[in-house]
Amino acid sequence: MRIAGIMSGTSLDGIDVAIVDIEGKRPGRRAERASPGRRIAGYVFHSRPYPERVRKAILGVSNCATHTGEISRLNFLLGELYAERVRETCRLRRIPLGSIELIGCHGQTIFHQGQGARFLGRPIASTLQIGEAAVLAERTGIPVISDFRTRDMAAGGKGAPLVAFTDYLLFTHPTRSRVAVNIGGIANVHGIPAGARPEDVIAFDTGPGNMVIDALMRESSGGRRAFDRDGRVAARGKVDRALLDELLRDPYYRQRPPKTAGREQYGSGFIERLKATGLAMPDLIATATALTAATIALGIRKFLKGGELIAAGGGVHNPQIMAHLAALLPDMAMATTADFGIDPDAKEAIAFALLAYETWHRRPANLPSATGARRPVILGKITWA
Repeated sequence: MRIAGIMSGTSLDGIDVAIVDIEGKRPGRRAERASPGRRIAGYVFHSRPYPERVRKAILGVSNCATHTGEISRLNFLLGELYAERVRETCRLRRIPLGSIELIGCHGQTIFHQGQGARFLGRPIASTLQIGEAAVLAERTGIPVISDFRTRDMAAGGKGAPLVAFTDYLLFTHPTRSRVAVNIGGIANVHGIPAGARPEDVIAFDTGPGNMVIDALMRESSGGRRAFDRDGRVAARGKVDRALLDELLRDPYYRQRPPKTAGREQYGSGFIERLKATGLAMPDLIATATALTAATIALGIRKFLKGGELIAAGGGVHNPQIMAHLAALLPDMAMATTADFGIDPDAKEAIAFALLAYETWHRRPANLPSATGARRPVILGKITWA
């Protein structure tokens, strides 16, 4: 089955499209969850940054009080942009649009609170991803599965990390324990013991990935630079140990999983806190880079059994993050998903193609051991073309 997976992450880099050929067993056999029968037969990947005006508009409605009309307009605009990126990917990779049978679209998260907060007298967990699936289906003529987080949360889960299911399918090994690490806007880890069953996987968000580094880069460059290319600015700066130690005292890092993090913790308020220290910007960026690696390593050491580390996400292109990780985890062999034939930038888009495939075949694709849900559930909502 050929499926287009669409991902636009917390870092607001842009829109990733992976067109994936998936081979696997047909629905109706519950035992398949314990014995992965899905295989990626091939894929192509294409990514394009958000137009700057769109990125700023999304940032403007993320984790803040905003007029509902702005959110509504962005919801429909992103549906149009997702459709354009699917068509563009097909054109550039010479794949007929009509050969795609299904689209799995995560949408753009603008709010996520995986743990219930009091609202009108009740503890309410909630999440909101925008990118109107009806527009995407109408423009492409292809059924769309979207809104993956909400069913897991309705079942008592935190709605993340959902990519743990994909890492389980891709990286389970009969004799080797592995830890899949994704360093996107937020960083998360997925511990996959040797010979793991789905319920053996432990996954959680460790803390900031690239989000804080990117925000500091935009701040220091007046918006001209969106990220620290090759970790060059961090390499010029000096890690402030006192500030790093203070940041690492956050109780979140020692809270037992399942747990999730997002812009609510590491957005504008966090950036203002860092700037208030008065440190030079290169030093802040160096310290934020060290924080990303330190919190990943802390999460692995405290809650997982170790093994081979397999990294993905934009953070693998930052030599400073990867060097810190190697130094903090000297007993772990380091690899990236590229060593397994998966582009580190494409993995999450591929993941949502796989999640859509499971939903289409009426199979649960959340891992309660990762999200905290009471039971496995079928994820997403189907919009028919």
